[in-house]
Amino acid sequence: MARMQGFRLGVYVFKEAEVVDYAAPYGVFSVAKRFDPELEVFLIAESMRPVHTQAGFTVLPNYSFSDTPAMDAFLIPGGFGTRQEMNNGNLHRYVRTLPNTCLLTSVCTGSWIYARMGLLDGLAATNRKEPDRLEASHLGKTPIDRLAEIAPACQVSRARVVDAGRIVTGGGIASGMEVGFHLLRRAGYDEEFIAEVARVMEYTKAYQQYQHDIDYFRPALNRATA
Repeated sequence: MARMQGFRLGVYVFKEAEVVDYAAPYGVFSVAKRFDPELEVFLIAESMRPVHTQAGFTVLPNYSFSDTPAMDAFLIPGGFGTRQEMNNGNLHRYVRTLPNTCLLTSVCTGSWIYARMGLLDGLAATNRKEPDRLEASHLGKTPIDRLAEIAPACQVSRARVVDAGRIVTGGGIASGMEVGFHLLRRAGYDEEFIAEVARVMEYTKAYQQYQHDIDYFRPALNRATA
């Protein structure tokens, strides 16, 4: 795959978004930018107001929906706020206006939003597999099982990262690291470049552990081999 010039990643932030979900892929691109200054990563929110994410961590977006910034990938993190974002019509409309060349990506429960929009029907996707205390009780449900409930036509995968073509989803909270690395791969950077980014981040052992934990799903190919 030829390397894309000036690959731009837009990371969506919203009330009660999980900090690591959006900070991890942002951090991967931040370090990768040291090796290729043409890489860009930025925060985008519904409006240009401060966004209070989980645990009181407040961030300022670089763009709002009305700015319509150009980007090659749009990432939705997970977190408690995804319960509201699943029904956020403004977000849904914004996603649907993105060009087909823009990758739709997510970390953890961010994939619920694509599921609610019907975008995962006939595709594979993943979500967080380890429940917290409430989710593990009789009152809750493991996020990956909730994904299957929201999108019964989705092929739920337990891989760390699922690449279904235009849509790329990451499993648990820390899988944002692997989503970030995989987006570099989708942008055309070779394994040597990505491994060097992981080395600088002192993440080499974890990167090697998860490097091949990627489920590549292509509908036409999967139907042919079924």
